[in-house]
Formats: sequence, structure tokens, C-alpha cells
Amino acid sequence: MPVKPADSPLHDPYAALRVPNFRNYLTGSFFALIGRQAVLAVATWQVYEWTHSATALGLVGLVNVLPLLALSLPAGAIADQHDRRRLIGFGTLAMAVTNLALAGLAFGYRAVPDLAVLRWANDGLQRVAAIFEQHAGAESMRFDQPALPLVFGLILIHACARILIWPARASITPLLLPAPALSNGITWNTSAFEIATVTGPALGGFLIAFTGIPTVYALGAALEIGFLIALRRVTYFQPPGRAALRRTWRDVLAGGEFIWRKKAILGASTLDLFAILLGGATALLPVYADRVLHVGPIGFGWLRAAPSLGAFAMAMWLAHRPPLRNPGRALLWSVVGFGASIVAFGLSRWLWFSLFALFLTGVFDNVSVVVRQSLVQLLTPDALRGRVTAVNQIFIGSSNEIGALRAGLMSALIGPVGAVVWGGLGTIIVAGIVARAVPQLRRLPPLHELKPGD
Repeated sequence: MPVKPADSPLHDPYAALRVPNFRNYLTGSFFALIGRQAVLAVATWQVYEWTHSATALGLVGLVNVLPLLALSLPAGAIADQHDRRRLIGFGTLAMAVTNLALAGLAFGYRAVPDLAVLRWANDGLQRVAAIFEQHAGAESMRFDQPALPLVFGLILIHACARILIWPARASITPLLLPAPALSNGITWNTSAFEIATVTGPALGGFLIAFTGIPTVYALGAALEIGFLIALRRVTYFQPPGRAALRRTWRDVLAGGEFIWRKKAILGASTLDLFAILLGGATALLPVYADRVLHVGPIGFGWLRAAPSLGAFAMAMWLAHRPPLRNPGRALLWSVVGFGASIVAFGLSRWLWFSLFALFLTGVFDNVSVVVRQSLVQLLTPDALRGRVTAVNQIFIGSSNEIGALRAGLMSALIGPVGAVVWGGLGTIIVAGIVARAVPQLRRLPPLHELKPGD
């Protein structure tokens, strides 16, 4: 039997979970994410249920991406200057209040008066949809619900709160863990996120069918409040660095400058940006559930959950094995697999095969998430971590939301199948381009060997 070398310590898959501060934070964040994912999924379903318009789904993505582009860089600078735990608390409270407002509106939408300003907003949405809705079934779209513009407004407020605290949430982990456990903590963070994105949409789909949309929003508010309670028990393992910013644009943009110098981070973020921008099919799942697979809200919940089931399975496997020896190559091949799985989903007409294809998208996407987040956290000094995270958020968040806009508008023009299949093929092409353009990504050492300054 071969003997393990003395300089290769046994891998502890639960190292981060043995740290009480991290465990308390992860528990509260996990339940809040369940509610957040359920709320986002159900808001998308509600908009589609009222409009039967693929363009409206794309506009939900637009509403989510505008705060991302406008607020991410200032949010990153704020996270580097102020107590990240307190910032997270303020934003979480704002999302809880917004969820309560969504619950009240979903419960009493029939009582919303048909005011002139709401009619004007609906007419504007309908004119935009009419530009793109060219395929069969577009005649069924309608924009006559007075509460619809109010739902869009609350989604916008929810997005603003979420974006403002994201750099603080994403950069707090290194303050809660000793350095040797950081990579393991990032993996468990990813695992918690994937479990939440499995549980949240599936739970939302079941609750829509059996208790109604307002229940989902109310549950989301309760879980955000639970996170606030958990935050009170969290203290820092190590004191946070404080950036002495002069409030100049160069200081705010320092995260972008850092990423530009770190070609490995730049390449990984670019891969993720275009993979989700082109290959993301989540925004079109209500259309697939309704028009292609004919599975209703419960089927929609499982379609939303399938990628996260795959991602969770991969996250558990990664957590229980030593760090990837060639993370850059694993990242590149995972993006190719993601694109191929998207193509398979787009062409499928059977629910179980569609679920399997979406499961594989989650498997491959999780490798990308773990490698990219590990690079950002491990290579970035704490004084820059909020701003670097903010720029990375623009890469990743914009890909999700602009990808939703791209998918919705492209689906309106050429149909959902064409929008998904061509997007998946584009993802594979981008992976090949980045592999040639950023050789530093292919030569990355194992993640546990990385440190700031490498």
C-alpha cells in the first residue's frame, strides 16, 4: 500500500464548519438564500402568469441588471470602508420589508385601482413586447393587470438592496475563518448556495400550487429576519482591513485595475460572464414549463431546482476531495460541458431528459463557481476585497440578468428553442477563445497553494 507523503496533510472536508463564527453565519445565510431564491423564482412566475410574454421575462432581467450596473462599484467601496456585518444587516432588513410588500400586493392585487399611471406603464410594457413577440403564441400575451408595474417596482427595490450588500456578503468569509480553512469555506458557501437554489424554487413551485403566491413572499420575509437574528452571533475571526479611500474614482475603480492585472481572475470572470450571458436558460423556464413541456407550476419548480441539484452534488464531491490539481483546465472543460448540456436541454421535449440536462448544467457550473470565487478570495488582499468582489459581481451578476434579457428577447424573435440552442453553442465557442487568449488560466497551480500577491 503506498504511503502518503509527510508533507501532504490529510484533507479535512469539514475544517470551515468547525469554526463557530463561520457556522453561525453560514446557517443564517443559508435559510435567507432559500427564501431569496423562492421569491425570485415566484416573482418570475407571477409576471409570466399575468402576461404570458417572453419579453416580460426579459424585462425582469433588465430590472435586476440596472441596479447591478449602477450600484456595484459604490457598494464595493462601501464594503471596504465600513463594517460588512452591519451592511449585510441593513440590506437584509430592506429585503424583508420588500418581501412583505410583495406578499401584500400578491394577496390584494385585485383591489389595486386602474390608475392612469399604471395603465400608462402597462401600455409601455406592451409596446416593448409587441416589438419582439413574433412567434406563435404571442397573441395570448396581455398587459392589463394594474398591479404589474408595482411588482416590477418592488423587484427593482429588492435588486437594489441585494446588490448593495453583495460585496460585503461575498467578502466577509475570509474574516470568519483562518487562512488554511478559507478554500474549504468557499466550497461550503457554494454548497449552501446550491442547496438553497434547489430548495427555494422547488419550495416556491409547491407553495404556488397548494397555498398561493403570497405565502412564498411571506416566507421569504421570515427567513430574512432569521438571518438578522443569526448575524447577532457572528464575530470576526480576524479584524477586517480598512481601506483609506479618498473617495476618488480611481479608488472606487481599484478593483477593476486589480482584476486587469490578475489575468487568471480576468479569464475566469470572462468565462463565467459569457457562459451565463449566452448559455443561461433559467429566464425561459416558465416558457418551457408552459409551452414546450406542459408541466405547470410544480414542473417549473423542479426545472428551476434541477441545475442546483447538479451543482450541489458537485459541491459535495469537491468538498470531500483534495483541492483540484489543475483548476484552470477543469474550469475550461466545465464551461464546454455547460454549453453542451444547454444545447441538449434546448432540444429536449421530454421532462425527465430536460431535468437531466439541467442537472448537468449545475454540475459543470459549480466547478466554475468554486474556482472563480476561490481565485477572487485567495488572490485579493482584504483591503481590496470588497471592490474586487464588486467588479466580479458586475461580471457575474450582469451575465445572469443581461442573459435573462437576451434570452427573453431572443425567444420572442426566434422562439425559446432557438434562443437556448444558439446560446449553448456560443458558450462552447467562448471557452475555446478564452483558453487560447489567457494561457495563465491553463497553468493555474492547485487552489490551496494560492495566496495574495501570487
